[in-house]
Amino acid sequence: MKPPKSYAILTQNKSNTDQLVQDLLSNRPVDGLQALQPLKGLLFSRSEINRYMDEEDRHDIKILTKNGEQPLKTMSSGEQKKALLNYLLQQNPDFMVLVNPFDNLDVATQAKLKEQLSDIASRKIVVQLASRLDDILPHTNHFFKLDGDSLHLYESPDVFWEENKTESINFKGSIPPPLSPIAVDLKELVSFKKVSVGFDGRQVLDKIDWTIKKGEFWQLIGPNGSGKSTLLSMITGDSHKGYGQDLTIFGQKKGSGESVWDLKQKIGYYTPAITNKFRGYHSLENMIISGLHDSIGLYVLPTDSEKQLANQWLDLLNLEHRKNEHFRDLSVGDKRLVMMARAMVKHPPLLILDEPTAGLDDASANLFVALVNKIAKESDSAIVFVSHRKEPQLEPEYIYELHLSENGSKGIRLDH
Repeated sequence: MKPPKSYAILTQNKSNTDQLVQDLLSNRPVDGLQALQPLKGLLFSRSEINRYMDEEDRHDIKILTKNGEQPLKTMSSGEQKKALLNYLLQQNPDFMVLVNPFDNLDVATQAKLKEQLSDIASRKIVVQLASRLDDILPHTNHFFKLDGDSLHLYESPDVFWEENKTESINFKGSIPPPLSPIAVDLKELVSFKKVSVGFDGRQVLDKIDWTIKKGEFWQLIGPNGSGKSTLLSMITGDSHKGYGQDLTIFGQKKGSGESVWDLKQKIGYYTPAITNKFRGYHSLENMIISGLHDSIGLYVLPTDSEKQLANQWLDLLNLEHRKNEHFRDLSVGDKRLVMMARAMVKHPPLLILDEPTAGLDDASANLFVALVNKIAKESDSAIVFVSHRKEPQLEPEYIYELHLSENGSKGIRLDH
């Protein structure tokens, strides 16, 4: 028996994904996908999980988990996706639309879901919208690219893969030096020695030994729920769990009267959620200068030297011609680059990047990773890059990997 058609649509951050999905599920004609028009389709996406969570909250009606006690919002991303997939399959659709199915999942859960979806694709028509090439299911036989509203069909798989392969990127110029360097005369910036952490009687971290030295480039990886966020919050001073433990940050033992504000002055921190706080009409120049003042927006008159520094960063990012444009009008990828420059403008001794490429398409992620690699090579800042996914272009010196166990996660250092 001939296997059903399997479609992959490569999307970019500027693609009008929502409109295409609506057209497919509403049986409206779509060029190249006319065969789906008379068929019944269902959607597998993060937005669907959010919709069912909203139903549970507002009407106290369990749909995806009606046979279980656990509400959707208390489940991990992997469990939520499993519940949605089982629910959709029970309705026996003719085709399924998958939108970035592997986002927010750790490597092991991604692999398991990929196996499941590949099995479904061997029996049922699947239309996968993916922003990352690595996520495309094996045995896919029809390829498209969505550019804005325009859907382009490729004549063969070979042409698709050749045209969309990612090239390595090099930024021209050097990382701008700081206006006034932050003096930290220490070799070891962070030191965990046999640190264990629990919440509500449940052990999360078990005897963690991890030392981050000046200028080192680390990637922190581990499954969902393994304690990555807990580790970070102890470093940044946002968690009290480090008190009474053998944890030293910038030469000070945790709980020895250190100032959290002083700690934050030495740490650059970026997570995509921070971007959402900048909703005003901030120019790109002011966005970078605000990093010198640790403010959301710029409320002081910038000096000439601050403006010059901001423009050096924008020049490096190839955005100098847009310095007076509003940050809110940038693409998702360009916003991340500007936020990276803002986090790095003071050359903090420690730079923490928490899932910085989540939700980016291949081109934008590639650009961001190239900037991180450059900063690692040209500055004295130690970098901790936290990610679910293994970015192929990332060049960390070391990996610290958390492994789940009954007594909490254990950490293993790997030299890259």
